[in-house]
Amino acid sequence: MLKRFVGAIDQGTSSTRFAVVDAGGAIVAMAQAEHTQIFPGPGLVEHDALEILARVQATAAAALAQAGLVAADLAGVGITNQRETTVLWDRRTGRPLHNALVWQDTRVDRLVARYAASGGRDRFRAVTGLPLASYFSALKLQWLLDNVPGARELAQAGKALFGTIDTWLAWNLAGGLHVTDVTNASRTQLMDLRTLAWCPELLAAFNIPAACLPRIVPTSGIIGTMRGAGAGVLAGATLAALVGDQQAALLGQACFDAGDAKNTYGTGNFLLMNTGETAVASTAGLITTVAYQLGDQPARYALEGSIAVTGALIQWLRDSLCIIKESAEADTLAAEVADSAGVYVVPAFSGLYAPYWRDDARGVITGLTRYADRRHICRAALEAAAYQTRDVVDAMARDSGVALSTLRVDGGMARSLPMLQAQADILGVAVVRPMVTETTVLGAAYAAGLAVGVWPDTDSLRAQWRMDRQIDPLLAADAREKLYAGWQRAVTKAFDLAD
Repeated sequence: MLKRFVGAIDQGTSSTRFAVVDAGGAIVAMAQAEHTQIFPGPGLVEHDALEILARVQATAAAALAQAGLVAADLAGVGITNQRETTVLWDRRTGRPLHNALVWQDTRVDRLVARYAASGGRDRFRAVTGLPLASYFSALKLQWLLDNVPGARELAQAGKALFGTIDTWLAWNLAGGLHVTDVTNASRTQLMDLRTLAWCPELLAAFNIPAACLPRIVPTSGIIGTMRGAGAGVLAGATLAALVGDQQAALLGQACFDAGDAKNTYGTGNFLLMNTGETAVASTAGLITTVAYQLGDQPARYALEGSIAVTGALIQWLRDSLCIIKESAEADTLAAEVADSAGVYVVPAFSGLYAPYWRDDARGVITGLTRYADRRHICRAALEAAAYQTRDVVDAMARDSGVALSTLRVDGGMARSLPMLQAQADILGVAVVRPMVTETTVLGAAYAAGLAVGVWPDTDSLRAQWRMDRQIDPLLAADAREKLYAGWQRAVTKAFDLAD
């Protein structure tokens, strides 16, 4: 008898979720728990990998209990994860050698500059699809190997293991399996996009020993069985998918055709466009990445515009400036004013990602007058997500030759109607929100379910997509372009501010 349920681990930048998804694509149970954000200094962002593992175990137990199920009721489990975040651990003890270096961490800025001084920021782009930036894993791993006592020697001997969060979780949950999938491997800056294998020349350039790297597997496919002490309540379940969170959202939005695109609003914003079996090289500041690989089918690729800070800006208003008590209050305050009164917030806390790639940028608020108050700042913070998305959409049109007629959106900030209206207004196109906005969870479940036969093919998943709301633009074209020109001026004020 075919099992009807799939489990999905969604390990994100600020929290972990475990969901149970049924064969109809409905989330029947979900548990969530935040983990500690560690900021040792300006630009430094770390996570405790053991705390993250504990959150996975706890949310899995809570969600299964909520659904009245056990591991044996799950046809398979998929893992989706914050990408680029780098973990190095001792194979013998299972303990991390250092806190995980989060994708937002900028401690390798000097390494970026050193590598870029010989060959420029795009010196590895033809092989990896990525510019040199602090964002990706290779330089973070190099930093750990060079700065944690004894780490390089252990890694060279295969006694210290590297992984992004998917790899760390798979190793703990599945009895020591050291694997990653093609989507996460494509974010390390160590994998050749065309061969889908670790590139010896890149390993030599970044001084990374091959002995510490995981085996690369397809996104969807039976990987192993959950077992051992780390598996917890998931013991006995089949691990059937690994996928980076933004690629998971692409799957969850049923973007299976070339030209399909989605935008996820989370800690940051990530707009991906499926480009089919062609890895399209960007000339407009985007990155080329693996979208997914289903079993033994050819890999599909995507163009991506990565934005470091959107939802995190609202958290900053809440936790650091303390001008709101909860995130939803930003919507309420923003709706009380007709516009942002000329205020722009450029949240370059860790530099600016696509399409600028400016590690030297830092956050600024421009256009302040005595008239402006916290309502205008809240509105400008929501609009910052819309403006940054416009930057990426324009770049994507230049690279792909495809102008979006609608934009599919998801993620936590997609619940904000003021933000979605601003997005439609700034883009001048309709914004479409699906019935299920937890698309990273859904994508991990879909990838696992395809591997174990819960869904026969992608057509069956495409048929399950349903629209919840469409937001049409209300702003006149001339007003839109005037506001966007103001944003572009504000962005230039953020440049050259880092030490």
